[in-house]
Amino acid sequence: MAQLETKLEGYADLLVDIGLNVQKDGRVFIRGASDALPLMRKVTKKAYEKGAKEVKILMSDDELTKLHAKYQSKEELSTIHQWTIDERMFYSDEKAGFLSITSSSPELMKGVDPQKLQAMQVASGKAFKDFSNRIQSDYHSWCVAGYPSVEWARLVYPDLDDDAAVDALMDLILYTVRADQDNPVEAWEQHDATLHEKVDYLNAKKYKSLRYEAPGTDLIIGLPKGHLWAGASSLNEDGQKFMANMPTEEVFSVPEKTRVDGYVSNTLPLSYGGNLIDDFKLTFEDGKVVDFEAGQGYEVLKNLLDTDEGARYLGEVALVPDDSPISNKGKLFYNTLFDENASCHVALGSAYSFCIEDGKNLSREDLEKAGLNDSITHVDFMIGSAELDIYGITDDGTEEKVFEKGNWAF
Repeated sequence: MAQLETKLEGYADLLVDIGLNVQKDGRVFIRGASDALPLMRKVTKKAYEKGAKEVKILMSDDELTKLHAKYQSKEELSTIHQWTIDERMFYSDEKAGFLSITSSSPELMKGVDPQKLQAMQVASGKAFKDFSNRIQSDYHSWCVAGYPSVEWARLVYPDLDDDAAVDALMDLILYTVRADQDNPVEAWEQHDATLHEKVDYLNAKKYKSLRYEAPGTDLIIGLPKGHLWAGASSLNEDGQKFMANMPTEEVFSVPEKTRVDGYVSNTLPLSYGGNLIDDFKLTFEDGKVVDFEAGQGYEVLKNLLDTDEGARYLGEVALVPDDSPISNKGKLFYNTLFDENASCHVALGSAYSFCIEDGKNLSREDLEKAGLNDSITHVDFMIGSAELDIYGITDDGTEEKVFEKGNWAF
């Protein structure tokens, strides 16, 4: 127990200092399931010690969440009360730092009516669209991190008993966020600098398109004029540095909505809406998914693609080397926050406005004119492997290798 307390102290320090970069007299808004309560307590204490004037906790419980989904009607599950929206926007207006702690089982909603799950996703996406737009423009600091639940740990470590599985997953999560190193803050600063070197290189290149080649994948992703690559730390509207994802190994940008053509296959399972989708392939024409197949979770994938018009277009392209800390562990997390940082990935749905020149100051209409996709959803799925080659295509059609056999080629 004492050892766990020590581990959580260091993890909470990182989330408060590096993840959110909590400011004196600022507010903090934490969302998470009851499994993550020990970490929430530590973060709350650290945030107050840093000078926060309020830490708001919005806590759920996985068993209750599944019971609601099982027994409530589709209409009731689609009802998002205005007061919940107003509360979220109040803290957004106050420029609170938003911390989301993921701990739920990737199969939490297995067996629940897919139509109900789709209704929940659509209703939530529409209700919190304004808030999502602020997140995607870095209006205020935000961070997503993980904490093990018993059900999630069982999936990752099926051969261990519950306590041992949770301990193992906790140690693995701490490894991914560099909390197990002698000086985690210094390690993050060095990692931040390394990723920004890749960002600077790609931003100088200004590629017109990226071409992907791998087994099951033959895809060209067009990049809009004025696109920007980003990675690791970001700056909120007040110029304060924060880390949106902990862990993070990616460098990412935005595709041009109507310039994605070819087909792509997943290389890791996708956990979406409490269900797993795997062995799937998407075919794109003029940016839109026109055909798809899936060995597992076909109906869940179909419902995702039918969320709204923008759900069939891409909103993110991200590069992650196969030779990276999480990938080298060779462990499947069944959780996108972690698995996407072990693999190159793309995302269906909305695009990040800060990934285009002056994007933070553009309206949604102007962003769409610039070629960025808009949607009430944003779902990453993994397409990287040691067999993936990526070519950057310049304005004159010249191809340059960006990735070779899954790793950086420069």
